[in-house]
Amino acid sequence: MALNTAFCASLPAGIAVGSSADDPLSRRVHSEPPHAYRTPFARDAARVLHSRAFRRLAGKTQVFTRLPDEGLSDHFRSRLTHTLEVAQISRAAAAALGLNVEMAEALALAHDIGHPPFGHAGEKALDRALRAQGLSFDHNLHALRIVTWFEERYPAFRGLNLTLAVREGIVKHSRDYSAEDHPELAQYFLDRFPPLEAQLIDLADEIAYLTADLDDGLDSGILALDQVREAAPLFRGFHDAALKRFPAAAPRLAVYEALRRQLNAWVTNLIEEVRIRVTALGAITLDEIRRAPKRLAALSPQMESERVAVKEFLYANLYNTPAQEQEHERAEEVVIELFGHLMAEPGLMPPDHQEQIPTEGLARTVADYIAGMTDRYIVQLWKRRGGR
Repeated sequence: MALNTAFCASLPAGIAVGSSADDPLSRRVHSEPPHAYRTPFARDAARVLHSRAFRRLAGKTQVFTRLPDEGLSDHFRSRLTHTLEVAQISRAAAAALGLNVEMAEALALAHDIGHPPFGHAGEKALDRALRAQGLSFDHNLHALRIVTWFEERYPAFRGLNLTLAVREGIVKHSRDYSAEDHPELAQYFLDRFPPLEAQLIDLADEIAYLTADLDDGLDSGILALDQVREAAPLFRGFHDAALKRFPAAAPRLAVYEALRRQLNAWVTNLIEEVRIRVTALGAITLDEIRRAPKRLAALSPQMESERVAVKEFLYANLYNTPAQEQEHERAEEVVIELFGHLMAEPGLMPPDHQEQIPTEGLARTVADYIAGMTDRYIVQLWKRRGGR
């Protein structure tokens, strides 16, 4: 993606989160000596990248990994490939704005590690199972549990020992939490918005998956090109331009060119709109960003209407089609039934999970175990317990 950076001047330097070991946001729960040549946030990104939870994203659904009645496909996005696309967008946007690129990358790499198998259908089912036990499931909060406890790679401490800024961003990049509902999150500045590096992640995520899902939907044949052109004027304009410039190109290459330009337009608009909003606010410090009347990472009204239109189109024609609904129902059946089996027979879980029951409770422990599974593994385990 080549960004048009003509209008993407850097923001005031005080707005970017610093990466000095002396910066409070760079501090870790467990003190560690500075690295010889890597910043704290570069180390965070590497720790996420090398984690088992990150590797498992390769086996977790983004929208679909197979078509109904067909086997797995290597061409559709997984949670892992989607995450890499979000990281690329986040780095580009943060660099254009003069923000902390390494922090943005670390957050992008971590933003989906809390998702259970089967995408949003799996998350919905796991939340439903937990609510019957008086609990709930939130993938952001589960991601925090992963990086602070479940990952075990260091003899000196549990978890990845990430910086405060990255842990805050994992929690708050896509939504805000109240201190009243979540007193356990008090250290994450719940009365303030997160830094811009974290705010960028939510829109980078949306831009990445909306463009990718149009791509996968067209490649799969579920979406028709005429449908997409009708629903997405921005795409239609770029597609017309591609057809005119490359009349001899294969049809699919004109589609890829239009999607590439649409992605670039969205990201460039995000960068420009953040700069406009920060300038209008007159913010020159991180604290002023945190205390702004609203989040400052946004698209312009025109581009936002385009984003909403594409999202509504995809929900109606890709995410919630009858064939996809069947897949969602099957996914929910697998999660709910396996949750019940494990609640009845907790001895089926590995010893390290069983050890968590006295402190975390049985229901939360079962949910933690299921959330860590890949699509393939949960189906195998469900079938071994009699699932069909």
